[in-house]
Amino acid sequence: MDTPRWNDLVMVARVARSHGRRGEVILNPETDFPEERFQPGRPFFVLDGPRVGTLVARSVWFHRDRPVVRFDGYESIEQAEALAGIELRIDAADLQPLPPGMYYHHDLIGCLVETADGMAIGTVSSVDGAGVTSRLVVEGPSGEQLIPLAVDICRTIDPAQRRIVIDAPDGLLDLNVGRSRRVRQGRRW
Repeated sequence: MDTPRWNDLVMVARVARSHGRRGEVILNPETDFPEERFQPGRPFFVLDGPRVGTLVARSVWFHRDRPVVRFDGYESIEQAEALAGIELRIDAADLQPLPPGMYYHHDLIGCLVETADGMAIGTVSSVDGAGVTSRLVVEGPSGEQLIPLAVDICRTIDPAQRRIVIDAPDGLLDLNVGRSRRVRQGRRW
């Protein structure tokens, strides 16, 4: 079996910290399907130095809607502490199909954002938030723009064509002009 390329995999969680003394860790899930995704016996890809390795979940339970996982080969708090901060990824082919009008964040990253009249705003570099509070983080010539991922604003979303067409309300595109410059200079607002 070929080892997948790290950048072709999809992140589904990040290890937050160890939990208890027997090798368990608490995960910060990056999925809308944590109960299905985190099951005993499920393998996850991890970056192990320069190469891609795997961790297999031995046991899983949930505490305050967060998975608590013990991986094969991890028996102590010291071993579990070494996992803090690592990303758990899966093959994109293993993702759940989404209903129409819903998109995985990784499908939106890299899409060109433009207005209905064809003015290019920039390219989606990330998606902040979840659900109704999601925002596209768009990098363009004017700096970083935050565009609410709302049906009234994002009129056309076509990940296959790598394109998002927006109908921006008055003032939205002026709101964040130069934001990335201010953040880099240490002035947050």
